[in-house]
Amino acid sequence: MLIDVNRRFYDQLWSGARLVEPTRFNTWPLVSAVLPRSRRQLEVAPGLRPRLPLEHTRFVDISVPALGTLRARGASVLLAQVSSLPFPDASFDLVCTLDIVEHVDDDEAALSEIARVAAPGAVLLLSAPLHPARWTAFDDFVGHRRRFEPQELVAKLAHRGLAVERSGVYGMAPRSSRLLDLGMWWLTHHRERAMWWYNRALMPLGVRFQKKLTLAPGMIDAAAVDEVLLLCRKQGAPPAALLH
Repeated sequence: MLIDVNRRFYDQLWSGARLVEPTRFNTWPLVSAVLPRSRRQLEVAPGLRPRLPLEHTRFVDISVPALGTLRARGASVLLAQVSSLPFPDASFDLVCTLDIVEHVDDDEAALSEIARVAAPGAVLLLSAPLHPARWTAFDDFVGHRRRFEPQELVAKLAHRGLAVERSGVYGMAPRSSRLLDLGMWWLTHHRERAMWWYNRALMPLGVRFQKKLTLAPGMIDAAAVDEVLLLCRKQGAPPAALLH
């Protein structure tokens, strides 16, 4: 099953990784702006790369090593899947699901669960890779099930009462096909060493040289975009009621 493939891959990845603080990512200015006064906030499957602050956030993941490290840092964690979230309806005013929905067999169930636990007026931060025609070996290796057509993703969200307010180019996947091929060869033939280099060298460099995250109103023209970040609003309440 896909979940077993993902769990094996990410358990091994996070077992040798250090937690990267949310403030180090280019998402932090955005996150800071949308943190709700209620502090009812959820992040789904962050691994050891959480974007929401460890304090006040509920975290769910399928990786025991990742949850163990988060718990040791004082975070509130649960072992769970995005397609079956262990929370009542309308539990959260901010939900963060970055690089998640492309990893599951049933994206419809995952999106429905995300929408279910989001309260009216809640903010959803969601990212996903785009354009099925641009599928690469990297998608297979990291456990992706799909890429989305941009308007397909917007329609699936709208069907669940999630309106796209802003969006922007996102992601840290390598652009060079040669670099990707080299990384794939190392991951295939020397996985433990490749993951060590990723965690200790490539990831820190990637974080250090991130581009500033810029969001535009609505859905951006995604024709040349490999991955998109969406800021959505759960319909039902005035946005100002939930934000600083």
